[in-house]
Amino acid sequence: MAAVARGPAMKAGGDKKQVNSRLLSVAVGCFVLFVVFTLSSRYNATFVLDTRRGDFRPSKGDSSHGGEGELKQFAQQGNDNKAAVTEAELEESVVREQSNNVGREAELEEAALESSAAAAAADDDATSNSDEQAKPGDMTRAAAAASVNQQRQPLCDLSGSRSDVCDFTGDIRLDAKASSFIVVDPAPTGAATANGPTTTYKVRPYARKGDATSMSRVTEVTVRTTADAESAPRCTVTHAEPAVVFSIGGYTGNLFHDFTDVIVPLYGTAQRYRGDVRLVVTDAGGSWRWLAKYDAVLRGLSRHPPLDLAATAGEVHCFGHVVVGLRAAHRELMIERERGSGTDADGVGMPDFARFLRRALSLPRNSPTTLPSSGGVTGRKPKPRLLIVARRGTRRLLNADAVARVAEEVGFEAVVGELEMRVSSDIAEVGRLINSFDALVGVHGAGLTNMVFLPRGATVVQVVPWGGLQWIARMDFGDPAEAMGLRYVQYEIAVHESSLRDKYPRDHEVFTNPTALHRKGFKFLRHTFLIGQDVTLDVDRFRVVLLQAFQNLTKWK
Repeated sequence: MAAVARGPAMKAGGDKKQVNSRLLSVAVGCFVLFVVFTLSSRYNATFVLDTRRGDFRPSKGDSSHGGEGELKQFAQQGNDNKAAVTEAELEESVVREQSNNVGREAELEEAALESSAAAAAADDDATSNSDEQAKPGDMTRAAAAASVNQQRQPLCDLSGSRSDVCDFTGDIRLDAKASSFIVVDPAPTGAATANGPTTTYKVRPYARKGDATSMSRVTEVTVRTTADAESAPRCTVTHAEPAVVFSIGGYTGNLFHDFTDVIVPLYGTAQRYRGDVRLVVTDAGGSWRWLAKYDAVLRGLSRHPPLDLAATAGEVHCFGHVVVGLRAAHRELMIERERGSGTDADGVGMPDFARFLRRALSLPRNSPTTLPSSGGVTGRKPKPRLLIVARRGTRRLLNADAVARVAEEVGFEAVVGELEMRVSSDIAEVGRLINSFDALVGVHGAGLTNMVFLPRGATVVQVVPWGGLQWIARMDFGDPAEAMGLRYVQYEIAVHESSLRDKYPRDHEVFTNPTALHRKGFKFLRHTFLIGQDVTLDVDRFRVVLLQAFQNLTKWK
């Protein structure tokens, strides 16, 4: 009986073991399936910017060999608190982040290289923490070369709206005859090719990049790398100081373009070297008078004489650091402060430029004439001076003498003057003249550029011709004036003050909707509203503006 009783019990125990074994097998199988599913659901993708199609397409395979314009996107593995990132979301993110950079391969490459450099730096930190465990020979020479090459930055930034800028260091040789900078880069075979087509650049070092007419007058400068030092030209002159290369072609000779295209961005680029910089000038052949005119400004930026590229043909000048092109703001006659800079030399703005100019030209006044709080002028104190800029040719102020008489009635000592740059071959002489005034009045045009010489706190009055030109007036002179610490007043003329009233009937679109005509392009705008117009100010209406300029002198401290 006992034996009979034990039989079923043993069978039941065997069945239980079999069930447990099967459950274990199922659990292991589910775990394996879970692991496989988890691994297979991870998404790694490389998006390549197809510049021919203008869109993004996914690319399979090793992303470490991608060319220019390649963007790497890695999805994060999801957890309980994070939703999974889908392919569509990734592509939307890439498009959103890069929408302003389509067609700018150099900028994209710089971002990719910066990312690689950061990754390489992190790898270096990890390696330094595990040196005791590393074995000699673990990193091959080729791997070391690749690691170094990843940290190389593009020689040139072609993404600027106003200028291309190349900034590079190393063994740099300037072949003056060929207008070519050769950077000797003795990288191991294979490493130097990672930069691909960006190892050679051709740039025009002038800050009016989008203007085909001006850029056609600027010499093209080549910047390239070579791994063969023997093939590079041998140095005839070696300079310890860095070089800044710029052109005085383009529209130079016009006061406005002298400053907004060259002098202001040159200051923004070269001032950080505190005078220890070599200014290398292209296109000086027909502009040697320009160098003489602005000699004091150039000497204020560099203690070394300028290097005329054309005059040194046949020589090879060597540098350790070169900047080709000028860093320009995207706005006229402006310097935009650099943010996040850790150096004292960076972060300059237009007030700094104005102080530099007064110092370089030895301008005597840093502030205007001040009036007592009553607003009157005492007999012991000289009257504040007002300069009325009289243009010749276009946008003439036809009743400048009448305006001067009203200014005298208001309390100014008024002077009417033509400020063509040809009246003086020395910018310091012009600067000292303008610096003696407390206010300046002029119709929109290059003559208003003389405001850069005024003492801080002086007033600039811009007379805006008819034609919906408020935006260009503000951009060219209004914003720069205020940025330099000047008072700014914008006077927009009425129809009866414009000579256009004698050319068109009063119901013409020129008067009824002038801004609509801007759609015809800047050439039409310039011909109709700038070249084709003179101004006769309504002196009773303008008196209010002159009073405001005069009263500004009581508010200055």
